Amino acid sequence: MFRRVSLAAALVLFVGSTAAHAQKQTIGAPPEASNMKLVGTSDLQARSAYQPTIHHQGDRWIAYIGHHGGTDDVPAPVNPMTGKAEPNGTSIVDVTDPARPRYLRHLPGQEGRYESGGAQMVRVCDGKALPKGDPNAVYMLRTFGSEAHEIWNVSDPASPVLITRIGGLKDTHKSWWECDTGIAYLVSGAPDWRTRRMTQVYDLSDPARPQKIRDFGLPGQEPGSTGAVPTELHGPISTGPEGNRVYFGYGTNKGGILQIVDRDKLLNGPKEPTPDNLRYPEIARLPMSAFNGAHTTFPMLDMPIAEFSEDKDGKTRDIVMIVNEAILNECGEARQLVWFADVTTETRPMMISSYTVPEASGQFCQRGGRFGAHSSNESMAPVYYKKMAFIAFFNAGVRALDIRDPYHPKEVGYFIPSITAATDKRCIPIEGGERCKVAIQTNNVETDDRGYIYIVDRANTGLHILELTGAARAAAGLAKNG
Repeated sequence: MFRRVSLAAALVLFVGSTAAHAQKQTIGAPPEASNMKLVGTSDLQARSAYQPTIHHQGDRWIAYIGHHGGTDDVPAPVNPMTGKAEPNGTSIVDVTDPARPRYLRHLPGQEGRYESGGAQMVRVCDGKALPKGDPNAVYMLRTFGSEAHEIWNVSDPASPVLITRIGGLKDTHKSWWECDTGIAYLVSGAPDWRTRRMTQVYDLSDPARPQKIRDFGLPGQEPGSTGAVPTELHGPISTGPEGNRVYFGYGTNKGGILQIVDRDKLLNGPKEPTPDNLRYPEIARLPMSAFNGAHTTFPMLDMPIAEFSEDKDGKTRDIVMIVNEAILNECGEARQLVWFADVTTETRPMMISSYTVPEASGQFCQRGGRFGAHSSNESMAPVYYKKMAFIAFFNAGVRALDIRDPYHPKEVGYFIPSITAATDKRCIPIEGGERCKVAIQTNNVETDDRGYIYIVDRANTGLHILELTGAARAAAGLAKNG
């Protein structure tokens, strides 16, 4: 979700009887950091950023970055490469040399503001990995605002070519694409469903010829049902045919649900969206409290637990990391955290630990904008998988967690970027007007196989490329850096 900001109101101190209070900030103050250091940056044309995906493409590393829509004040920023105002869409950046990112292309998205426009989500698969793909192609799956999913050939990342469009939707969000099978779990808003977001399962093994498999959601969301509508989907993560599980996260900041689904039954079971058919693939649910949601549900299966190494049973555990999403500015809701669930006994998942940034460590509730968890990296590359997790925590930046013992996750590093002249304000209503503050809003995070960490900012501060140092680097098992 995106809280709308009236920048015009924030800039006016007194208009009639309405006051808007703006906190002065120091632009360019040094970043705050521990065991993480800055390698390189890109301003991303001062566009509000969401999902980054980093792809090893031939001898290059390319970052594909999704964007929210524009703001009320700047609905379509000017692209310096074309000289034209363009609705926010997808930034394509060459990060082969992470110290010198090179902006290649801005691919406009849907016209609109905040979550009503842009192209937030992006995934990438090589054609040679897809069962029926063109082996010379590289395919980028992205949302197009709220109305469609698109697939582009980005074999030349500076000159994308549209291949496929799946339209007619009322919303989209954070989808998942299995590159080895081509199965995609598209977060969509089917017009006849009772919820804003549910799942449309597609076979995209031949991106030029998408084949729909089924619609899926929670019973009560399907067409024709009655009564209360269960909380909407945020996003799924699949373990593919080998793991045979899909982990769905519903809700973001309240009343969340982790749903564990048998992948084979989902793909091959009865397709008609009746309550019984929707329940058929489900193995278990873990309902969360009214205070917390399930933005990201990241599986870490068969984790060896050192503390349990001498125990007869349970030396390894199946863990799902659940990340909530903070929604309201200046701590106007319950704290959104990171939770760890033990799903070793799948039909009886249980919470085992949680993590948050201590508010007092930076007076984050007073800094402005959102404070709380939002998302984690989603790469399962061996460099960090089951060892380190990176959590976007809005005005508290990105946090590096040692998760080798998920019963006792431990923060070992953090990085909070400096604000810039492009960093946007975040406002809350107060008596007589608004109070606005400028704050970093680290929104999403991803890693690459080389070990670099990529964070992007919701408040237009761009992309920051980081690397671990000191104790955090040692915890990840990486060689010492220069």
